[in-house]
Amino acid sequence: MSTRDRIVAAAAQLYGRYGYTGVGLKQVAAESGAPIGSLYHFFPGGKEELAAAALRMSGAGYQMLVEGILENMPDLVSGIEQSFALAAETVASTGYVDACWIETVALEVASTSEPLRMVTAEIFEQWIDSCTAWVESHGVAPEKARELGIAYVTGLEGAFILARSLQSREPLLATGRMLAAAAREALAAPPSTPVKAKGARR
Repeated sequence: MSTRDRIVAAAAQLYGRYGYTGVGLKQVAAESGAPIGSLYHFFPGGKEELAAAALRMSGAGYQMLVEGILENMPDLVSGIEQSFALAAETVASTGYVDACWIETVALEVASTSEPLRMVTAEIFEQWIDSCTAWVESHGVAPEKARELGIAYVTGLEGAFILARSLQSREPLLATGRMLAAAAREALAAPPSTPVKAKGARR
């Protein structure tokens, strides 16, 4: 692993544990084993530039993980419910410490750093697009697929917060069941009929 990648990985671990505001560059240097000068060499924009790199690295990693899980699911409904159950087991096995930290930083920077807000928005859009494509591949209409894709990402991120706060798997399991029911309903819905424009020939 290159020095730059080692710094980014260390920053991601620290932000996941303590949040963006709770981590300084000296901590990142110590955790990565790189001299503080290397941080400014690779990230002349300082902490904000480093955080953007860490967010993008983690965002891509989480996306690959979830995509790998979903692609191996037998169908849409069980895929949603089982993926949430797996997330519940994973976060519980860490003592409710490790989960996706992107939403934590997103909440921190939404009103204080426009560049980082835009990075988190970019990551969430990529996740939504990925989930939407997966849902649509199972036969759900495009507009419903995007709604369900948004709901999947929202449900997962929100349930992670509740699970960690309550020290319970219940938020993830309950959300998975509700989204599975929504997927079942979407699959049963008839395809939408395009609305003809006024004056269009019949």
